[in-house]
Amino acid sequence: MIPIDLNADLGEGFGRWRLTDDEQLLSVVTSANVACGFHAGDAVTMRRVCDLAAARGVRIGAQVAYRDLAGFGRRAMDVPPAELAAEVAYQIGALEVFARAAGSRVSYVKPHGALYNRVVHDQEQAEAVVDGVLLADPALPVLGLPGSRLLEVAAKAGLPAVTEAFADRAYTDEGTLVPRHVPGAVVADPSVVAARSVDLARSGRVEALSGRPIEVRARSLCLHGDTDGAVALARLVRGRLEAAGLRLEAFA
Repeated sequence: MIPIDLNADLGEGFGRWRLTDDEQLLSVVTSANVACGFHAGDAVTMRRVCDLAAARGVRIGAQVAYRDLAGFGRRAMDVPPAELAAEVAYQIGALEVFARAAGSRVSYVKPHGALYNRVVHDQEQAEAVVDGVLLADPALPVLGLPGSRLLEVAAKAGLPAVTEAFADRAYTDEGTLVPRHVPGAVVADPSVVAARSVDLARSGRVEALSGRPIEVRARSLCLHGDTDGAVALARLVRGRLEAAGLRLEAFA
């Protein structure tokens, strides 16, 4: 059986406002990308999600981002490298407190939103993110897009570089994510998302938005927790993966 990790972005509420159904999603996924307070999340939310994840044996990952609560971390920002490195380390450290209090630990790091897309091509920003990870813990795996500058820099720095794919996002012919403002960027049909999940996990291939088949080999599959029907979709995807003979297993 081929092992595959299933991750989701969780803890993306703030104060009284909740965006993701963390408790239900944590009964499905094997890894949780927990917002660390810069694009979403707060201390109470982080602690609650870490407690729930630890109780279910789900790996806890630090979902680091630009400091952009108003824009949900999806707006392009220019942050000096030294500042970005410090802020990445700060976010990991904050989550680590709650993870350890829950009897677990931060097991990996994944950038969010605009930062995630920026470090696919931007060498300087990728190096800053890796510098921040190294400052927090020089053994933490980094989760990112196959072929990205981020994973190249992480691997050169001696960090485990883990590739991921998106079952519910459209791809360009170059293997990058289609920007969200482009029609069709988010795949909404649950049956299509489930089928794409199996294809990605078994063959490492997916159809780009243009219709062209491309290679996207990944150890982890991501589902967005902030989409409509996220819990039902996650359950459907997990069921299809297991029915196809794939073993759900965290990478860290």
